[in-house]
Amino acid sequence: MRGLEYRGLARIEGPVVIARRGRNAGYNEAVAVYDRDQGRRLGRVVDLAEDWAAIQLFGANTGLSSEDSRVEFLGKPMELRVGPGLLGRVFNGLGEPIDGYGNIISSTFRDINGLPINPYARVYPRDFIQTGVSAIDGMNTLIRGQKLPLFSGSGLAHNRLAAQIVRQARIINAPASQGEPGGPSSEGFVVVFCAMGIKYDVARFFLNSFERSGVLANVAVFLSLADAPSLERLVTPRAALTAAEYLAYERNMHVLVVMTDMTNYCEALREVSSIRGEVPGRKGYPGYLYSDLASLYERAGKIAGSSGSITQIPILTMPNDDISHPIPDLSGYITEGQIVLDRELAQRGIYPPVAGLPSLSRLMKDGIGPGMTREDHHDVSSQLFAAYSRVKAVRNLASIIGEEELSAGDKRYLRFAEAFEQRFIAQGENENRSIEQTLDAGWEVLKTLPREELLRIKAEYIAKYLDP
Repeated sequence: MRGLEYRGLARIEGPVVIARRGRNAGYNEAVAVYDRDQGRRLGRVVDLAEDWAAIQLFGANTGLSSEDSRVEFLGKPMELRVGPGLLGRVFNGLGEPIDGYGNIISSTFRDINGLPINPYARVYPRDFIQTGVSAIDGMNTLIRGQKLPLFSGSGLAHNRLAAQIVRQARIINAPASQGEPGGPSSEGFVVVFCAMGIKYDVARFFLNSFERSGVLANVAVFLSLADAPSLERLVTPRAALTAAEYLAYERNMHVLVVMTDMTNYCEALREVSSIRGEVPGRKGYPGYLYSDLASLYERAGKIAGSSGSITQIPILTMPNDDISHPIPDLSGYITEGQIVLDRELAQRGIYPPVAGLPSLSRLMKDGIGPGMTREDHHDVSSQLFAAYSRVKAVRNLASIIGEEELSAGDKRYLRFAEAFEQRFIAQGENENRSIEQTLDAGWEVLKTLPREELLRIKAEYIAKYLDP
């Protein structure tokens, strides 16, 4: 049953139209706008005055007429139909099925804006996720319920790395006893893949990767490609996260959410802000960019009373590889770390090109160690970080005076750097390393340094793992 309609538009400004305010109309309320040919397009209320409402359309304004168009206020926020049939389906950016199989069979709808979570109900993330990638598992550990973004640049291998993580991610049981490795849990992840403004070939790459690895039936895909209306990108991540929340907190599943590309999302947000005449902030982005990103990132986590969880891997390409740009800068404040990809490593053919020093995981300390990964994990990681940080100073010195003039100790650190990058960081795209193999590789690399330099590792671990 359709509600009360209002005929005519006061003004049309690109994707924003000004219409007479409906009775009891509210902010973020869903709106249907009809043109003279009975075409229907969705929108939402973005601003309200005493008699008028500003409506943002998720599509072009082609065919709209100031005199003949009609506006229907739907009396509810934008919603997503959710149910067990979400997995294995492909939706557009508004949550409408586009795979030809029709709507999922369910009468359950959820507000795409989500519900505020009581901080007291949040469960602190502590469960180690084995991604099979040494640069992440060994030094920037991913924890179930964490939000850990990939900071990349145009042309780098962030999509390959994200697809590899999706294929290989497993929750690891605690070791049975000292010296015995844990194994992958029987519980893996279901995946919610959210694409915003990406090209078709990138979306096809992810879908093919899911299909080849046999996980396609456990994936819900939300696609707002580059040829879709740019403002649709503002709804896409919210629809995807609504699906993830249903799967995690009502179906008790472990959900891995991959969102690419957050830079395209922020560009759409800047476009809407400009149209609305808001005062711009840094580099033209709206002043509420921080809180808007937080409304997405903070929907990850674990909630008391549910065994499910949402782990987020947002992907963003840093404009001009600038990590101080507002998008990565603000994302770093909200999320619990970041995985930074390095262009220099990529140019040298190292995959994955994970930068050793700017990458970090703030929850790593609570998800590693005895009973979770291995007793020496923290010490090995700390020593690798410390040694690699000295490498940067040695390489800067070598660029000035030449490698031949370096001391014997500095030359050892150059050999360590080569071993670290080629044998620890670098690995095949289909190489799935266990945490034991990752830590053993770390010990092999540390053998290139003299014992007196291993100041961050307990003597008992040196005796056990370096001199078995």
